[in-house]
Amino acid sequence: MQNITIYHNPNCGTSRNTLALIKHQGIEPSVIHYLDNPPDETTLRDLITKMGITPRQLLRVNVPPYAERKLDNLSLTDDDLIQAMLADPLLINRPIVVSDKGVKLCRPSEVVLDLIDTPLTKTFIKEDGEKIEPTI
Repeated sequence: MQNITIYHNPNCGTSRNTLALIKHQGIEPSVIHYLDNPPDETTLRDLITKMGITPRQLLRVNVPPYAERKLDNLSLTDDDLIQAMLADPLLINRPIVVSDKGVKLCRPSEVVLDLIDTPLTKTFIKEDGEKIEPTI
């Protein structure tokens, strides 16, 4: 069976849908509740590098700590942003999924299908009723 890890927030619909879609594919992933068990600096930097994005692209902008820390300041460095995410994991966007096929921020949730070995063979219905149909 394929090894998959999801950095998950159970309060997030996209994260719940991503986890459910992984399980729909017959995979029982390793689940890291990143608000309770945040990644350390080395892991966070590694995830960002493997996703091929910048720290700013991983930031959640619609949470109070973003405004409180004035993270909209474009003169802040990548290191500044990483330190902010380490200090307050609520600033880390989610879900992040890791597999042997890569690492992705799975927004929207169906992005996770790029990381799963087996193609979707039956319809998956998200919490909001949206359907993800097989492509084969």
